Amino acid sequence: MTATQSKPVKAFPVLGPIELLHTNGARTFTHIHPILLLTAYYLQFSALVADPVSGLLASLLPLAIIQTCYIVTCLPSASGSATAFDKGARGGHRKKPVHAKSVAGPADKAVSAILSLILSLVLGPPVLTAIMILFGAPLTTHIYHTLLAATHVSLLATYPLFYVFGVDGGKWRRIAGAALPLDEVFGATLGTFIGCWLGAVPIPLDWDRDWQAWPVTIITGGYLGYVVGKLAGEYVFKGKRVEFHEP
Repeated sequence: MTATQSKPVKAFPVLGPIELLHTNGARTFTHIHPILLLTAYYLQFSALVADPVSGLLASLLPLAIIQTCYIVTCLPSASGSATAFDKGARGGHRKKPVHAKSVAGPADKAVSAILSLILSLVLGPPVLTAIMILFGAPLTTHIYHTLLAATHVSLLATYPLFYVFGVDGGKWRRIAGAALPLDEVFGATLGTFIGCWLGAVPIPLDWDRDWQAWPVTIITGGYLGYVVGKLAGEYVFKGKRVEFHEP
């Protein structure tokens, strides 16, 4: 009788929450960032209601600038310092950096930010547009409305993720499965999508308000959800994971 040996199970590192850069600028700007976002949106809101396409288009540049300042000032880049920790196989307690790269310099940050911006503008909007259509957005009309709304959502939700995680397929599978621990980056992403979903509630109501036009409430919900998710992910639920229970 021959004994059989079982093959060792490959242990995958457990990603920890994203930590902000340990600089005074990061600690300060992360608090200013939500105020800047909501202020910029508020200043464009009247134009957005009057002409959604022009309003969404005009507010893209301020959004991109604010998000770029945030990620470069506050977040570790995929080309720089470690953003996750290996807690050992199946939830052990050993911690060590997954990456051994040094902190990114200004040039590396600029390159990472530019590449992340391009990815969030090229890859995000088509996918998010298709998702919005599947969830009930107009298919044969308001195409520019939907595409511009998806671009705003992509800059809010995916731009920081591309900057921190790059194009690592394994990490993006965890993002798609909501398997990352909550922090201000992933919390903001979840908050954006939840806010957009809740923002659809007022659209069919018989209130006859100009701001009920597609996609004003969707984008408003996305911005508010981003800020709430960012703050909740950092100060309330940091390190916790979204759990799915079978009925």
